Amino acid sequence: MVNSEDFSKRLETIIDYYGESAAAFAEKIGVQRSSISHIISGRNKPSLDFVMKIIYTYPEVELYWLLNGKGTFPSTPKTQAPAPSLFQNTEPKRNEDVKVSSKEKAIERIVIFYTDGSFKSFQN
Repeated sequence: MVNSEDFSKRLETIIDYYGESAAAFAEKIGVQRSSISHIISGRNKPSLDFVMKIIYTYPEVELYWLLNGKGTFPSTPKTQAPAPSLFQNTEPKRNEDVKVSSKEKAIERIVIFYTDGSFKSFQN
């Protein structure tokens, strides 16, 4: 579970790092200004959608750091190729393409959430 007070401090750190007002930050990530205010004040907890909008808009913000405070911000540049975006519209591998050994846990279901609020669910 995310500690709302610590999350709000990390959110303020991000806003300060980019030298933006809360209103400008809200506009960039596509949320209402009141959402920022309510999260910083502790009135509301951040939703998954809110967190993902930050991660998508500001790739230097690591998800684990944002949620748990562990890791670094800003993230250090990586020498390897960047991972594909969570919001790319790519087709997942078919079940027969995924090999799982009998000693590992089997995948029961994969759900892909799109930025327009829709989703696809794939079951084994």
